[in-house]
Amino acid sequence: MRSAVVVDAVRTPSGRGKPGGQLAHLHPVDLLATTLAALVDRTGLDPALVDDVIGGCLSQVGTQAVNVTRHAVLAAGFPEHVPATTVDRQCGSGQQAVAFAAQGVVAGAYDVVVAGGVEMMSSHPIGVATLGEDVAGPAVAARYGGPLVGQGVSAELVAARWGLSRERMDEFAAASHHRAAEAAAAGVFDDEVVAVGDAVRDETVRPGTTVEALAGLRPAFVDAATAARFPEISWSVTPGNSSPLTDGASAVLVMGDDTARDLGLRPRARLLTSVVVGSDPLEMLTGVVPATERLLRRAGLGVDEVDVFEVNEAFASVPLAWLAATGADPARVNVHGGAIALGHALGSSGTRLLTTMITTLERTGGRYGVQIMCEGGGMANATLVERIPA
Repeated sequence: MRSAVVVDAVRTPSGRGKPGGQLAHLHPVDLLATTLAALVDRTGLDPALVDDVIGGCLSQVGTQAVNVTRHAVLAAGFPEHVPATTVDRQCGSGQQAVAFAAQGVVAGAYDVVVAGGVEMMSSHPIGVATLGEDVAGPAVAARYGGPLVGQGVSAELVAARWGLSRERMDEFAAASHHRAAEAAAAGVFDDEVVAVGDAVRDETVRPGTTVEALAGLRPAFVDAATAARFPEISWSVTPGNSSPLTDGASAVLVMGDDTARDLGLRPRARLLTSVVVGSDPLEMLTGVVPATERLLRRAGLGVDEVDVFEVNEAFASVPLAWLAATGADPARVNVHGGAIALGHALGSSGTRLLTTMITTLERTGGRYGVQIMCEGGGMANATLVERIPA
């Protein structure tokens, strides 16, 4: 049966998602276009052969509205006949774009497709799309005993359920920065990062992060009403053990294995299977556990047979709870740091994680990689890839 393969994967460096960040002056269309152009430049692909471009973006308002991916295709200089669409599965939008691309290839609807994502949190912070409105409505509130909560409160609920201490989360966060800094110094990210002007390195990595410094930060998501509603929470989630606001874009080139062969292109990885699940929208971030279980069950693999895991570090409590639930080897998880250090540019993160996971598999010689992301509204995506040896 025809399989979907990744021929190349690129990302921009992360930028601090606030005014003055190294990417904050850019238009999101141009940032995403940078990665699209890089794919065709690096592979020599004729962009006229691209059947579709699928991009993820969470806050589809302002300059990210009205199909930001279509505008990026035009900005990248692709022929006008190349279409594009923008999807929103919250933080998993880029990962869902890859799943749609792979499914289209396997089904025969596509031969060549680009999947990617973008988010400019310096101009589109979390919540900008809702303008404070109750987007879930009264029926959902009635079902769950009150309005749904933000992801920070959900991260606190996860920490409470798994008994994760503030110190343990701060230790995990500091380790993420140290791993990312070491990887950057060793040149691990050099081949996956596309320079954007003078920006060539991830701006969100803080090599000098210490547990002692993180311990001085105050909890970020506590208020009197929420504390009264959830008395089990000890309030330990801070800006330091959460992913930072981030600007960034990423993209991967997906095609049929037969198409890659016909075009003389060497695939780097095979997209074996993917799943998406729903979970409790109050805890919101726990879907990573059943998503992993379903993915491995479908593939017939045990957790110990996976060489590299990328578990999105939206908050330290998420990968820590995932580790406790799955029993995975921590040494195989976020080997080169995660989103706490490398950033979480929401709509881009799915393809950013995939890009880094393929890099890690190639450097370690591993065979299988699994990528998992929690998502707003109580969902999670999981994807299994297999490295294709050179």
